[in-house]
Amino acid sequence: MDQHAQRHGARAARSHGTVEPEHGATTAARHPELAPGTSGMKGRARHIPATVSLPIITALAFGCFIIFRTHTAGIKGGPAMLYGLAGAVVSGALGLVVAHFQSTLITETRASAYGALFGCSLGWVYSLGGEAILKSCAFGFTMGAVMFVAALYVFRTHRTREPHGLHRPHKTHHRDDRSHRLPAATH
Repeated sequence: MDQHAQRHGARAARSHGTVEPEHGATTAARHPELAPGTSGMKGRARHIPATVSLPIITALAFGCFIIFRTHTAGIKGGPAMLYGLAGAVVSGALGLVVAHFQSTLITETRASAYGALFGCSLGWVYSLGGEAILKSCAFGFTMGAVMFVAALYVFRTHRTREPHGLHRPHKTHHRDDRSHRLPAATH
């Protein structure tokens, strides 16, 4: 071992020139995608953010629900699959847009965006079952309102996770700070 390593307490490994993992070397334990026998896709899947994976998973589930709904309404085979595919692609793309821009939206607008996407999607699927347009619109509006209230509740109760921090934080006024007060009225 060289003198520099001995002076700083480092230990060289017994093999030729490798460093023990406890001294800062990258190992498979710290980075599972580097482990031998691990596929590259599995390692990359751990790095997909939730703002991408959740809308895609939701869109796939929504597409399956559309296939189920159209199949039970009497549409068989290929057309039901096309409805499901179209619904999954459109709802997935809109979900990705909402999830991407949600950090720039205030709380009420973000909850409205999720409510509108959810309500329009479910209203359309409800109409695929042969229901009247007015009844489908009322169902979609009701489900959108429910999603708006649920999203608003979640966003307001989890303020620390919001991108904008606390919702409209109020400034505290100290009695010693007289520079922000208006002058007393004189008559």
